[in-house]
Amino acid sequence: MDKRHERGELQQAKERWEEERLGPALQRVSRPPMPSDLRNEPLYTPLDDAGRDYLRDLGFPGEYPYTRGVHPSMYQGRLWTMRQYAGFGSPEETHERFAYLLGQGQGGLLVAFDLPTQLGYDSDDPRAKGEVGVVGVAVDSLRDMETIFGGLPLEQASPSLTMNSAATVALAMYLVVAEQEGVPAARISGTTQNDILKEFIARGTYIFPPRPSMRLTVDLIEYCTDHLPRWNVMNICGYHMREAGSTLVQEVAFALANAITYIEACLERGLEIDAFAPRLAFNFSASCNLFQEAAKFRAARRLWARLLRERFGAKEPASWMWRAGAGSSGSTLTAQQPENNIVRVALQALAGILGGVQSFHTAAYDEALALPSEHSALVALRTQQVLAHESGAAEVIDPLGGSYYVESLTDQIEREVNLYIARIEAEGGMLKAIEDGRAQAEIAQSAYAYQTQIDSQERTVVGVNRFEDQNDPAIQLHRPRPEIVEAQIASLHALRRERDNAAVSRALAVLEAEARGSGNLMYPLLEAVRAYATIGEICNVLRGVFGEYQAASY
Repeated sequence: MDKRHERGELQQAKERWEEERLGPALQRVSRPPMPSDLRNEPLYTPLDDAGRDYLRDLGFPGEYPYTRGVHPSMYQGRLWTMRQYAGFGSPEETHERFAYLLGQGQGGLLVAFDLPTQLGYDSDDPRAKGEVGVVGVAVDSLRDMETIFGGLPLEQASPSLTMNSAATVALAMYLVVAEQEGVPAARISGTTQNDILKEFIARGTYIFPPRPSMRLTVDLIEYCTDHLPRWNVMNICGYHMREAGSTLVQEVAFALANAITYIEACLERGLEIDAFAPRLAFNFSASCNLFQEAAKFRAARRLWARLLRERFGAKEPASWMWRAGAGSSGSTLTAQQPENNIVRVALQALAGILGGVQSFHTAAYDEALALPSEHSALVALRTQQVLAHESGAAEVIDPLGGSYYVESLTDQIEREVNLYIARIEAEGGMLKAIEDGRAQAEIAQSAYAYQTQIDSQERTVVGVNRFEDQNDPAIQLHRPRPEIVEAQIASLHALRRERDNAAVSRALAVLEAEARGSGNLMYPLLEAVRAYATIGEICNVLRGVFGEYQAASY
């Protein structure tokens, strides 16, 4: 509150301004506001700071409650990690793209797997037909992972393995490659997405039912806690809820409610909160609404810090730090006038930077039409580099801090998320909300409302429902090559002929026996991977024990 004015005096001055100046101005010219799920006032003043305690609610960067950033120096000490989501076609092509991006200054790899791999099918499975290498790289076995990562500087690459249902298998493959490349376990860094609950809620690449899927999730966390001190054991994703159509508040609330479910499962397993919480990371969406998105990241840091310290009793400051990567909102990118997406992506990246994220993925402008071409991927990377080195956004820590508007938004998001989580828990928690279909239905309702706003032109999407242009520029798109499917299947068949199939059978038998028990499955999975068992063979063993999840229609 501005101490130079009494609250009543400032309130009276604002009311006078609204009556004498704002009201008449809006009567002369007034445009419809952008639709928003958050409440916006036309103007913010010190009146909107009432009741906020600086040290309690904001503090300093690197100190509880981390509203202003998790590190004292933030980007003055080190820029955020610039990631690009990449992976397509064959392992050889993906290796080339990764080497190219690292050579262009990218700081970390975000690995896209094709749908058969994510769903635990080999490339020659009939159910994989038409999808091999299309939206990501096909990885059938350790041999493919060796091709992708062999010879790359793995400590620099710090890959994020965007797998969930089969995250344990992907991690096992990567760990064996790192062993072969001579990287000690203590130096292996990277992330497994490993967030299965969001698959049931929003994305759909699940394999097993929720509860055995949770077992695999915790197995991975437990293994990494014991053996991989630098590995991020989970990337809890609000991103996919937002991409499926959730509101901003739902994105944060569902992600934190999922995180609570994972934490409780780990504590039930017997893990200590401060042993694994520092290695939990988050992945959120960044849309074009610059100030709301920046406030979202600030609110999420404060929510997480209070949740971990006050509810779960974490003692280590590292456990209180909400470390987040973010990515451009792919669902906002348009096939019409695709070059407009360069502007959208720049705004979205700026929102993440102003919000203080630790890494960012900039989408390519052609992603509404195809996988990124080499050129569009480079433009996306250069977008981050321009923001980092030319915009000045990284020169001041939390440059939006103290803004009447942004601080009010941060408070509002925190309040609404807490209310949303309280309702989820009162109704039985996140697992029950998923099994009952309530979480999925709420996102579907939000998605429908958003699309209705576009269809009615209440919400403007430039180039789609306003400012249309029938003469879109011709751009060169990346197209999957059919011959890579034949090559991938031929490589898979050769692997099955050349490997020690007796060793594979023994390893899979041990995996099945362990799955029927209660031990940590990362250990038999590592042995199966070393024997060159395929992802389809491994997941089929687990399907035989756990069954497959079939979503009910709601």
